[in-house]
Amino acid sequence: MKRSVGSKSRESHGFWYANRFLILRRFSQFSILALFLLGPLFGLWIMRGNLSSSRILDTVPLTDPFVFTQIVLSGHVPEINAIIGVVLVVFFYMLVGGRVFCSWVCPVNMITDLAGWLRRKYSINTTSKLDSGFRRVLLVTVLLLPLVTGYVVWELVNPVSLMHRGIIFGMGYGWLMLLALFLFDLFIVRRGWCGHVCPMGAFYAQLGRKRALVIDAYQRDQCDDCADCYLVCPEPQVLNQPLKSKSDSTIVSSIDCTNCGRCIDVCEPKVFRFSRDPDTGQA
Repeated sequence: MKRSVGSKSRESHGFWYANRFLILRRFSQFSILALFLLGPLFGLWIMRGNLSSSRILDTVPLTDPFVFTQIVLSGHVPEINAIIGVVLVVFFYMLVGGRVFCSWVCPVNMITDLAGWLRRKYSINTTSKLDSGFRRVLLVTVLLLPLVTGYVVWELVNPVSLMHRGIIFGMGYGWLMLLALFLFDLFIVRRGWCGHVCPMGAFYAQLGRKRALVIDAYQRDQCDDCADCYLVCPEPQVLNQPLKSKSDSTIVSSIDCTNCGRCIDVCEPKVFRFSRDPDTGQA
């Protein structure tokens, strides 16, 4: 019988240990959605707006830096609240790592994670590949479009924005795009959207180049080569440096790491942990 990914960790350490960061991520994602939904559904406006632009208790502004950058490039002068909001968000993501957005906030992550789980469960293997650099090329294109057109073009089709606004205000044609994204990940390219296409993820990766929170393979000498971490990691190439290279550093240094914590969950010999990046001066 085929062993399921993470089964050794569950057997040795229990269900909670083997899934705790996955559960906490889902709690984070659903809690953020719930805070936005409390207003439209119950008139309790803790969070007003959406992931692109919002206010906490009608006071503290939050602005998505990816959308903000596109607005500025389109030639529009942002309001002072938008500037304050983007400074707050940028400070947070530069502190903990930009791609934390991808794994702990982004609602589309739940769709891509489901596709990844179904791929493993039913052994859906495909040979189609995309260069991981494609998302960076797409990011440059997305940022050039406002300069050329004067409009924030990407936000018309951005699955992250469509899904979040759709859940709160009604989905419309967004469901078709999300279904296409799910089928793309499931049947065409493994982790295709998050790992190879999404320009928003590429933007947040650049934002989090210097981050305090990292994954540390501090007990890599205990690795038994089960490869469970590679199977669950949305960016498995980031594990090569700490596990397979001869580098003295055990830190996952790649900006593509999303700090999702699944490698920590599924690793039975406890090779990984969250740690402070010594390069930030916060060892």
